[in-house]
Amino acid sequence: MELGQLRALRELGDRGSITAVAAALYVTPSSVSQQISALQRHSAAPLTYRDGRRTALTDAGRALAMAAIDVEVALERAGQAVARFQDDRLGAVSVAAFHSVGLAVFGPLIAACGSPDQPDVRLSDFDVAQEDFPPLTADHDLVLAHRLVGSPSWPGSVRVEPLLYEPLDIAIRRDHRLAAKAAIEPADLQDEAWVAVHEGFPLKQALSVISGIGGSEARILHRINEFSVAAAVVEASGCIALMPRYTTNIRDHRDLVLRPLAHPGLGRHIDCLARPETLERNNAKAVLSHVRAIAMTLTQRSPGD
Repeated sequence: MELGQLRALRELGDRGSITAVAAALYVTPSSVSQQISALQRHSAAPLTYRDGRRTALTDAGRALAMAAIDVEVALERAGQAVARFQDDRLGAVSVAAFHSVGLAVFGPLIAACGSPDQPDVRLSDFDVAQEDFPPLTADHDLVLAHRLVGSPSWPGSVRVEPLLYEPLDIAIRRDHRLAAKAAIEPADLQDEAWVAVHEGFPLKQALSVISGIGGSEARILHRINEFSVAAAVVEASGCIALMPRYTTNIRDHRDLVLRPLAHPGLGRHIDCLARPETLERNNAKAVLSHVRAIAMTLTQRSPGD
């Protein structure tokens, strides 16, 4: 049974004729008849009978029409519940993020949502490849994801709210031969030993781009996805690594510096992904607003702060 069929039967009981029902519902009499005929196919008992020139309801038809009222009431209540849910600024909002942006955003986000008039946030971190971020929106309200410049766009099934563009820098020790340079050319990196991310993760593609420009294949000694761990390895070994400029925190690694690449444009987009219906909720929009403000502050600090 469908709502339109039940509605047509109820209106027939109230208005007394198919013509009157059609006028009330702004459809043709033929359409009303088809709805009632379709409903009849689901009923073992006759729902209507001919009363002279008009169609009237049987006892079974009147019983079903009364039940249709309960259906309409339930749907109206459901619609109102959804509206209240969407309008409510409170309630829990789940946020998932990759490691480095989680490190930079989660603490300030908890602080921003600390007052009673703010939503509760539920936080999770995920270390996944680019194509695995959109599916996370099935289980999390907001997903903070990164996408390398030049890589495929996010699928149309998710809403994309851009947060910031983050350049990629080279992390090196202060006593490294390249530390004195204001900017590093890809050709300067020949024969260097690298700490790189694992295969399939966006920064691995960035390293391939640098190697292609520099004309030699990168010599990778260590594969580490967590940037704080990679920073410790760079500091201890003298290797070099790609590091995001804004979400990397190297203040605990005083022997490290970040140096930009001389060729601009190598970086990543950090975006918030969500199912479209999620961003109709006021509490999700409030948390996204906080995330935007935090992302803006990240771009205003110097590397290593």
